[in-house]
Amino acid sequence: MSTKHRSAKHIRLTSHPVEGGHGALPIRWGRADPHERGPIVGSTFTRSQRNVIGTHSGSYGVYRALAVAAGALPRDHRADLTDTMPADPLGPYSQWADPKSIVAMDPFGAIVAEVFKDEIAEGYDIRPTIAVTKAHIDMPEVRQATAAGRLHADGRILLANGSVVVTKAAIEPVWWLPGVAERFGVSEGDLRRALFEETGGMYPELVTRGDLTVFLPPIGGQTVYVFGNPHDLANPAVTLTARVHDECNGSDVFGSDICTCRPYLTHAIEECILGAQQGGVGLVVYSRKEGRALGEVTKFLVYNARKRQKGGDSADNYFLRTECVAGVQDMRFQELMPDVLHWLGIRRIHRLVSMSNLKYDAIVGSAIEVVERVKLPDELIPADARVEMDAKKAAGYYSDGEAPDAQQIAAAKGRDL
Repeated sequence: MSTKHRSAKHIRLTSHPVEGGHGALPIRWGRADPHERGPIVGSTFTRSQRNVIGTHSGSYGVYRALAVAAGALPRDHRADLTDTMPADPLGPYSQWADPKSIVAMDPFGAIVAEVFKDEIAEGYDIRPTIAVTKAHIDMPEVRQATAAGRLHADGRILLANGSVVVTKAAIEPVWWLPGVAERFGVSEGDLRRALFEETGGMYPELVTRGDLTVFLPPIGGQTVYVFGNPHDLANPAVTLTARVHDECNGSDVFGSDICTCRPYLTHAIEECILGAQQGGVGLVVYSRKEGRALGEVTKFLVYNARKRQKGGDSADNYFLRTECVAGVQDMRFQELMPDVLHWLGIRRIHRLVSMSNLKYDAIVGSAIEVVERVKLPDELIPADARVEMDAKKAAGYYSDGEAPDAQQIAAAKGRDL
């Protein structure tokens, strides 16, 4: 099935056409050495090199197609990766080599310019799927917390002008299909068939190329914000305050008061700043899963249906109206969410700023200990969001923020952490 190309690490997939001596390099998911694992190559113009289904950039790949069609982008453009390496390199951590821990992103995605420099020099079009940089964030709620005396500038985490120093990472999704299927308890064949059919046959390789096990789905990725030393995330002795937040454009960006998304996000940032200032480290993971991954159009349709129903909006009908429009309450499916935590080397979260039982169960179920859950203070809940809070509590989505009981903690500690 394979032939040698220059060295043992250059084994080609001969089912791909070979042009100019650059055939597709194999991917062996879960290997600790990136050269043994192999690079992710989603090149669309050197097709003989491709070893994945789909292409880079997630949903932005469609815009790249438009740029090519409009003549704004040369189809054979190759990224110049000079000086693009992470501003603060992370890892490797043991979870990077565990195919059970990471199935939805490429743990080596930030360092391909370095580890695969020889392959790039030979002509392979290998591109990063993760970028790590340093930045400042500036939010009015942080300045308000400072004015109220809850936060104080320290010149290291929180500056005198109100901005916050962070390390941040952007992550594109990279799905190893056998591992994704296992996470959801389905066969790989059934997963491939559903992905093929529900994307309108956009990716025929899902059903015709069983030898390709990695898929670059056309969906949004994640952004990671770290407050303090990012290397402390992997140290279970350093107090970690963390929130995993799913996108809500209406609230997060425009301040809609029908849900608690922005209040919870800004409250988590405040808690992360305090934790980092006290010698710990803070983390916010922001995932593009608008409207519980149902989309913003569906979300707004449900808003209309809820507000127009007889008797007005109510907790009793909160999820019923969602199911009537979308057919399901929630499509975020947190099973894949913990992967980013494993990429960061996390084994213990001391303070999880979340009331979501779905997120908590996914994190603990992936062998990460959660010591305490931090609820959203009642005074931060907008009046119009009370229906949401009551509905989610009644449906078992939300807890009141109490810490897990002793049995839950013991079960988490009993796993191979």
